[in-house]
Amino acid sequence: MAGGKETPRQKMIGMMYLVLTALLALQVNSAILLKFKFIDDSLTDVNAKTDKAADGTIKGIQAEVAKNHNSSADRAVLAESEQIRAETKKVTEYLASVREKLLAATENKGKNEYKNMSAEDKVAITMLGGTKNGLAYPLQKQLNDYSSYIQKFVPDAQPLALDARQDARVTEPEQKSKSFAELNFENTPLVAALAVLSQKETEVLKYEADALQKQAEKVGAKVIVFDKLGAFASAESNTVAAGTKYKADLFLTAAATGLKQTMTYNGSTLSIGPDGHGKVEFTARPGNFDASGNAKASWTGTIRINQNGRDTTFVKKIDYTVTKPVMQIQSASVQALYYKCGNKLSVQVPALGAQYQPAFSASGASVITGQKGEVTLVPNAREVTLNVSSGGNAIGSQVFKVRPIPNPTIKCFIGGNEANEKAGTPSGQIRSINMRAIPEAGFATFLPDDARYRVSRFEVTLARGKRPAAPPVSANGPTADLSSLANTAREGDRLYIEVKGVQRQNFQGQVEDVNMTRVFNIPLQ
Repeated sequence: MAGGKETPRQKMIGMMYLVLTALLALQVNSAILLKFKFIDDSLTDVNAKTDKAADGTIKGIQAEVAKNHNSSADRAVLAESEQIRAETKKVTEYLASVREKLLAATENKGKNEYKNMSAEDKVAITMLGGTKNGLAYPLQKQLNDYSSYIQKFVPDAQPLALDARQDARVTEPEQKSKSFAELNFENTPLVAALAVLSQKETEVLKYEADALQKQAEKVGAKVIVFDKLGAFASAESNTVAAGTKYKADLFLTAAATGLKQTMTYNGSTLSIGPDGHGKVEFTARPGNFDASGNAKASWTGTIRINQNGRDTTFVKKIDYTVTKPVMQIQSASVQALYYKCGNKLSVQVPALGAQYQPAFSASGASVITGQKGEVTLVPNAREVTLNVSSGGNAIGSQVFKVRPIPNPTIKCFIGGNEANEKAGTPSGQIRSINMRAIPEAGFATFLPDDARYRVSRFEVTLARGKRPAAPPVSANGPTADLSSLANTAREGDRLYIEVKGVQRQNFQGQVEDVNMTRVFNIPLQ
């Protein structure tokens, strides 16, 4: 018998054969004889249907060959298939002739007109003969020659008529020495012998069915059995606004277990999961967005199944819409950036969620990248363009105007009090001086790390009329000692203070000079 999976009908036939061999070992009575008759009748009916199915398979192969434009390879397959059918008919016709001779020898007409369902002696004479010249011996050769022939198409086909020593199903020691003829027809009632013939015909037809099925597969006539069913829903959109209609298609999907298939997305091979679904995953690329921020796109999927060297490919184009991600930029001052300052921005794209992996570049500024979504721009031009991408895909750009850095306000403190250029300062308080550079309030609020100023150099002259009353005091820093001037100062004199240098320390701790000067004229009381 051939290996592999068996259909329920084949399993039933196998069970019948086991029952048959068991009954042959028993001392039979009329009830058992009747059961043999029932088995024979059932096998005969099954064989008739199987034989008819083989004709249908041949027609299917013929139709497929015509569909494939009668190629020479397909015509050769059809010729082999027709030869298989012809060889099988020879064997089944031979079995039918043995059956007729056996019925005639036992003076029975068969079916429901049995005169003697036993007739063991006449069965033995007919099938075994006196010197091995009975019908069972050429029958054995006929069956085994067929199995040898069919092995070209069904490689695992086994001999159909085995002697007891070759048959693994025969385990009784006293039976092991028997030949095929003795094992099946010695001391055997007529109806049991007929059932043996029917069972052998069943095996012949099974081999033929297996062979023809393989032939059908060669020309693409294999029937795909879709044994995995499921439900699937496809919605127009998974996002729907309140008050609008949600639309979807619900349909049945089917797949075939063991069906060889390959899937591609835009020509690239897809991995296929245990559920038979190809896993499509890609990053949506930005396109030509319309006024609403939408861009049309599509991808092409293919599913190719292969049946014995013949490919069938299904192609599906899927349209989708790419929505332009909205950037959210947060900063102390988004409207404009400050020149040569560390303008810190937070750039987020909520639509990308965890997939947001930002990268930044800019024209008109150097870029310092911080934590995810954080960037510092240091402008070096009057306008800056910030470019944002995520995972190598452009997200968008933002243009910023650049403000100049406002100069600080210089204030003078004498003796701990702010000097008043109009009211003046008591001459007795001019022992020390402190010059302070105060940043513009808005600038200091937005960028406190860039609004750190100091007076780096100034000079103080005690003036009396149009001439200096004492040598000037120079300071390299924001403070100076004016004791030398205080001893010489008189009421009516004035302090002429000239700020000659101001410096700014930026967010990186770098110090630069500020291009500005300031002059104070402070009367002494």
